[in-house]
Amino acid sequence: MSLASFQDLLDAARQQPEPQRLLLVFAKVELPQNATAEQRERFERREGGTLSPCLCVDKTPEEIASFEALAEESKATGQDWDLLFVGGLAGRAGIAPSADEAAQPLRFMVNAINDGRVAQFATFDRRGEVVQFG
Repeated sequence: MSLASFQDLLDAARQQPEPQRLLLVFAKVELPQNATAEQRERFERREGGTLSPCLCVDKTPEEIASFEALAEESKATGQDWDLLFVGGLAGRAGIAPSADEAAQPLRFMVNAINDGRVAQFATFDRRGEVVQFG
C-alpha cells in the first residue's frame, strides 16, 4: 500500500478488519560518533546520519486526531525528534491489542530502528510528509 500522507495511514488503520494499535517511535537523526569528512558532508546535506530513537508510544488510530495533534502532544515530552516511524499491531476477535501487548513489539521496533532496519515502517518527517529511504 502506498501512503501519500499520515492521514492515509490513519484512514487505512481505521478500515482494517481487526482493530489496530499503532506503534510510534520518534527518532533523532544524529551525526555518527567519530564521523568521517564524507559522513559529515552527507549529514549536512540531510542525506545521512545515525537514527536514535528517543520517544515511543502506542495508540489506537482513534486516539490520534491528526499528525499535527500528535506532533503537538510530543512537545510536552521535551524530546526533540526528526522522524516518526509507525508500525501496526492487529487485534483479534474485534478487540484491539492492549498497551501491555504492544510493549514487546514496540521494543522490537526500537531495536530494528537502532539496527537500521526501517523499510518495514511507515516514516514521516516533522512536517508529516512521507519519507522514503533509498
